[in-house]
Amino acid sequence: MLLGTALVALVAGIAVGAGGDGEEPSQPAPPTAEKELLEAVDRLSLRRQVGQLTVSSFPDRTVPGYVRRRLRAGDTAGVILFSRNASTASEWRSLTRALQRAARGSALVMVDQEGGEIRTVAWAGPAASQPLQGAPAAVRRTARSAGRQLRGAGVNVNLAPVADLPAGAAPVMGFRSFSGEAEGVAARTRASVAGMWSQRVAPTAKHFPGLGRAQANTDDASTIVAGGLAGDLVPFRAAVAEGVPLVMLSHALYPALDRRRIASQSTRVVKELLRDELGYDGVVVTDSIEAQAVLDRSGVATAAERSIRAGADLVLTTGSASWNGVFPRLLARARRSAAFRERVRQSAARVLALKAKLGLR
Repeated sequence: MLLGTALVALVAGIAVGAGGDGEEPSQPAPPTAEKELLEAVDRLSLRRQVGQLTVSSFPDRTVPGYVRRRLRAGDTAGVILFSRNASTASEWRSLTRALQRAARGSALVMVDQEGGEIRTVAWAGPAASQPLQGAPAAVRRTARSAGRQLRGAGVNVNLAPVADLPAGAAPVMGFRSFSGEAEGVAARTRASVAGMWSQRVAPTAKHFPGLGRAQANTDDASTIVAGGLAGDLVPFRAAVAEGVPLVMLSHALYPALDRRRIASQSTRVVKELLRDELGYDGVVVTDSIEAQAVLDRSGVATAAERSIRAGADLVLTTGSASWNGVFPRLLARARRSAAFRERVRQSAARVLALKAKLGLR
């Protein structure tokens, strides 16, 4: 109701597959719709605008009261779920319906469903890990099937595929990345994006600008990815060309791009490389804000502010208590700074545009 005709105008020109054999990804909103969407965002309170920049989590198998209140008030864009939250198909449907009731049909519901061992929804695909998913045509079919299952479970955002290009003696993403050289990984990444998006589940290309040469997972330790990134960017360029609706930022340090700031907090990485050079205008989400590579530099609230300032749109909080520090910090900063309020405004518009593409309120 708050978005009114702006979202109607935005959705009118977008074709997303709702099932069946339709496989064309969503197209960007035309400039007029973007302007109208920004005007709609301006009709939201600042608190609700800031809420659209956060993703919540919780440890329970039912939706706790604090998450219900948060969703109802518009203080969060949605939630990320884990295997601890539900098991069977009926449990998943019951849980996601409860989330949408609390959010009045507006919640992003995220999972991490790469394939193989990395599957939040254990009974859904892809059954094989990314290196074993085969040629691009097979990857596309697998992603389409998995997307159908996820959508049936009430999931509308998948934090996959991994678009990292594995290289070196022991790449930490080797067992999670597609096989092949740069062009082969790019073709498989593009196929995965198309297949998942055809089922109206938003895929996410990660971890920009590439963790393929990293020797440690940023969840566990600070990591430096040295050297040029021309090859690493090839799969991400393919994902952008395919219309990927979300890109996840890495928490590694890339000295060739920015010697001081990790990628998730670097304007050079987000604005200059991803936005300007690659021409990407979809939603940019951080990797888990509780990652050790982040905590080695600051607390989660400070990190969240740095990420939004750098150009990220969504802060992914995978710890249930982190929102309690992140949201007040972002809101306080937005109240003090006109420049930060404009950053919030732009990001909230992108998130609401994604929700419109997904058929959410």
